[in-house]
Amino acid sequence: MKYVLTVAEERSFSNAAKKLYIAQPSLSQFIAKLEHQLGVQLFDRTISPLRLTYAGELYIEISKKILDLKTQLSNQMDDIAELKKGRITIGISPFRSTYTLPHILPLFHERFPGIEVILAEGTMDELEKFALRGTTDFSIMNLPIKENLFDYEPITTEEILIALPPRHPLSQSLRKKKDLQPQIALANLREDPFILLKPGQRLRQSAMDLCWQAGFKPHIALESKSIEAAYALVATGMGVTFVVDTLANQRPNGSLCCSIAGLKPTRSIVIAYRQGRYLSKASKEFIVVAKDIFAHKNHNI
Repeated sequence: MKYVLTVAEERSFSNAAKKLYIAQPSLSQFIAKLEHQLGVQLFDRTISPLRLTYAGELYIEISKKILDLKTQLSNQMDDIAELKKGRITIGISPFRSTYTLPHILPLFHERFPGIEVILAEGTMDELEKFALRGTTDFSIMNLPIKENLFDYEPITTEEILIALPPRHPLSQSLRKKKDLQPQIALANLREDPFILLKPGQRLRQSAMDLCWQAGFKPHIALESKSIEAAYALVATGMGVTFVVDTLANQRPNGSLCCSIAGLKPTRSIVIAYRQGRYLSKASKEFIVVAKDIFAHKNHNI
């Protein structure tokens, strides 16, 4: 089933063979033998890239369910082994794998050295799909999510801040006040160029909503897929942007990061998993460690 799934994903025997670390002729022979046993063709080989036949689509659909059940069975067997060995697969964005996992994983590995951790990185939409399909045991995401499809455990919150270039007039005046956490009215930036994340990213939507609440539509000078890139560009003076305190606290770059006066918007970070999915003991312990880290230490994710 894994062989067929990989060929379907890659739409190429050669690419699938490389991913599976087997010879292409062996893979082709294996699939051909399987098709002979089933009495149907799973792939249409007359076109390039390969395409699933109707029988192939059905085979894939059922195989995913069977493999997910197999994973859940394996998780329950790991529980019997009292966490001496096991595996958890975590869905996470590249940003959070940089700024979240370094706080959690060292303690988790110290407590459970026999548990293998596998990361599946992706966008928020992809992380939801990973969790729903059983590709991951759970995903670390920020709300909102499709709550009718997920259960989740809150682990912390982070504040959305506005980052100003070092030489911005407001930066200079606010620095003189020496406030521990300077505040700024967002309406004061209505004439400034904004560096925002690309449409479809959740911080982008939050940014647009905040600007609308402040009574203006932001002038977007530049868009990026990376919050870190946007933050770095602010330091060069190219514009202002929205960041989270996770980034601002852990990677200061000379920009002045301010709370948004009168709003102080935050977002919740959660560990989410498909409703009704069995959570292994290792997964539950990971959640305990994550909550413990951010409840008792002065860290934000």
